[in-house]
Amino acid sequence: MSLAPRAVLVHRTTEYEELLARHGTHGQAAFFLAGRGRGVEEVRERHERARRALAEVAGAVPAAWRQARVERADLDRFLFGPEDVVVVVGQDGLVANAAKYLSGQPVVGIDTDPGRNPGVLVRHRPADAAVLLPAAGRARTEELTMVEAVTDDAQRLLALNEIYVGPPGHQTARYTLAVDGAQGAPGAEAQASSGVVVGTGTGATGWLRSLLLQRSSPLPPPAPTDPRLAWFVREAWPSPVTGTTRVEGVLGPGDALGLTVESDRLVVFGDGMESDALELTWGQTVRVGVSGTALRLVG
Repeated sequence: MSLAPRAVLVHRTTEYEELLARHGTHGQAAFFLAGRGRGVEEVRERHERARRALAEVAGAVPAAWRQARVERADLDRFLFGPEDVVVVVGQDGLVANAAKYLSGQPVVGIDTDPGRNPGVLVRHRPADAAVLLPAAGRARTEELTMVEAVTDDAQRLLALNEIYVGPPGHQTARYTLAVDGAQGAPGAEAQASSGVVVGTGTGATGWLRSLLLQRSSPLPPPAPTDPRLAWFVREAWPSPVTGTTRVEGVLGPGDALGLTVESDRLVVFGDGMESDALELTWGQTVRVGVSGTALRLVG
């Protein structure tokens, strides 16, 4: 007998809750914000909208379904099942935060603050949940391309927007970079930089976009469903032993960007989740390319 579907509601702690956790009371939080020229009421109103949205979505889960909730900080410890329907209640970035832990489950994005969020990934309103959830398993979905990093000791990391490989602080990273595949020139180059960013079409509205604009790059950014990635080396430094000829490019299916570490420690993290990073030491290699896993986002 198969299990009934489970609705997993993904949410995050609100700014107001973080203020109360830090300052203890509403009054103390108001005093703290007033000292910085801000009011607490706007923050509390956003908190209340988010909590009303979460309650409305929870109430729309079909009675025969199971239900679970997971906060953003606990995603790396939560076990998603194949029968889950993942309902992200919050901002676009929360969809990306959850995506790396999924393996094909349909995702419904619910915008808790329309007009404040771009709504690229959280496309629906709380009131839509009653119709969307029962049909989520057979609804039309977009297969959004994801990026994957695999190390030579079989560690694996997924991301929806981008993967960063570089120093954990503001030091210079040393490594050898090579592009493997039809779209990359053969050979390798020793580099010193502040890291490398490899991103998807979904990420092309965020960190990748800022890199494209900053450099006036002629690279065409991929679309969210394109099986292509764009990559950039940040602040490459020329020296007698390090080069700057390979600082951007495109990866297609089967291509990979390989980095062999020549520093004491580099980190690999996705979508800004620095707390859930892979660590690389001298001599290790990581390969970054298009993932075989896609995010199934309910349109």
